[in-house]
Amino acid sequence: MIVRILGEGQFDVPDGRLDRLNELDSAVQAAVDAADEPAFGPALAALLDEVRSSGAPVADDALTDSDFILPPADGTLDEVKALLNDDGLIPG
Repeated sequence: MIVRILGEGQFDVPDGRLDRLNELDSAVQAAVDAADEPAFGPALAALLDEVRSSGAPVADDALTDSDFILPPADGTLDEVKALLNDDGLIPG
């Protein structure tokens, strides 16, 4: 699956990592729902770190649609809240 981190680019993440990404996404959603700023930053960082570490960067000149779009590392709680849907940032 192709995951875009805004401001960084795309990563080709193995489909087998979806469960782990959903776990981390749930932590981000819980922090946003609770307006818990102290938990939000580390939860978002863990999600983005998992994408970076388990995925391979997609070449900048490749024209590939993203399956998921994640906020930038410096995204605020309010900015991320605007991106969330019922399934979080990563549906499933």
